[in-house]
Amino acid sequence: MALVSEFLGQLTLNFGGESEPKFPTVVTARDFDPAKDAARIETAVKTKGVDELTIIDILTRRSYSQRREIAFEYEKRSKKDMITALKGALSGSLEAVILGLMKSTAQYDASEIKGSIKGLGTDEETLIEMVCSRSAEELVEIKRVYKEMFKKELEKDVAGDTSGDFRSLLLALAKRDEPSNIVDYEKIDQDARALYEAGVKRKGTDVATWITIMSERSVPHLQKVFDRYKSYSPYDMQESIRKEVKGDLEKSFLTLVECFENKQQYFANRLSEAMKGKSAKEKVVTRIVVSRCEVDLMKIRTEFKKLNQKSFYYIIIIILYSYYMYSYYIIIVYTLL
Repeated sequence: MALVSEFLGQLTLNFGGESEPKFPTVVTARDFDPAKDAARIETAVKTKGVDELTIIDILTRRSYSQRREIAFEYEKRSKKDMITALKGALSGSLEAVILGLMKSTAQYDASEIKGSIKGLGTDEETLIEMVCSRSAEELVEIKRVYKEMFKKELEKDVAGDTSGDFRSLLLALAKRDEPSNIVDYEKIDQDARALYEAGVKRKGTDVATWITIMSERSVPHLQKVFDRYKSYSPYDMQESIRKEVKGDLEKSFLTLVECFENKQQYFANRLSEAMKGKSAKEKVVTRIVVSRCEVDLMKIRTEFKKLNQKSFYYIIIIILYSYYMYSYYIIIVYTLL
């Protein structure tokens, strides 16, 4: 029976290629009336002092496609662009979250990548998160949208702002386009041995081999490779990375492996780290909540609770509030959860 189960598992994985399952917290609203929502937002924007709570209540409880319908109706009735109106009415954290929600997930991700490499210096932390945590399917769409929005190739912009093995890894990841679930059972042992021989077994690291394997194999395949890797190396893959490489390259490989093993746990860890210390890293919290609320934020919440023994709701209300963060920011993040 074990042999039959293994064979059936191979069939499932080899002929997969489907999109990753979604576990959103923000879903399509029922009894949706875009004209009514547009009228309420127009009134909220024109109200003295701006009725921010109404804007939050509507835009955080509608899917992206519904928000676009509202924007269309808003322009029809007011002869003005709703995004421009929201920019003029809002500010700070609230503005960042609301304007983020007015983009599709791919548009938001493309904007965050552009922001990480725009101007002097590079925000490597954001760039690593955005490129290394996205699936091949997500990156294909991000690249398409990036070119549409900025009239430039994402790969060229990344190449111009990074260097060395770090650049090579990011570019290799950006070129991925393989089906998401293919497992080559004949290559599992070969890849595991190659990773070991390219790193822990030798003096110095053959980074090119690591990049090739981690950028050209599917997630289910690599999960099996990392498991087999333990039969060759005295360290697991993450420990091996920490011993072999440093700096941005280390962070990138670690992000990849963490996401291959459990992507939602990776994001939960990022949120936990962002809310430690004297002040919360508001941009990190915003980026994860906005970019994943229509993807897998429900599962991220579950992983967060496992890690912290407290719900994300508790952390948002108690910890962020203790940092005297903008109260409407707390409300909107809480609503998106």
